[in-house]
Amino acid sequence: MDTNHSWTFFSNYAHVLVCLADDPSVRLRDVALRVGITERAVQRIIGQLEDARVLTRVRDGRRNHYEIDMDRPLRHPLESHKTVGSLISMVQDPRSGRKTDA
Repeated sequence: MDTNHSWTFFSNYAHVLVCLADDPSVRLRDVALRVGITERAVQRIIGQLEDARVLTRVRDGRRNHYEIDMDRPLRHPLESHKTVGSLISMVQDPRSGRKTDA
């Protein structure tokens, strides 16, 4: 039995997206804790996801709210037939309370 847990099937990008789908107003500090990376790394990932038009950041008072383009195709040719929404719905905890339309 393999007890090596040093790798995962999904990247930190997917992990950040799932966190934002679960709670679109989550603090970056909390995303960093859940994913196991630094807050600065979360900021960098969110910036790149915004540049790729996967995410839109909307200011809501003193907080940010993140809107995910669930219809955006995944970027790699092997999975480009699937959408961001299908990825999120596949791994999202059904107890999160937020439903995707994928």
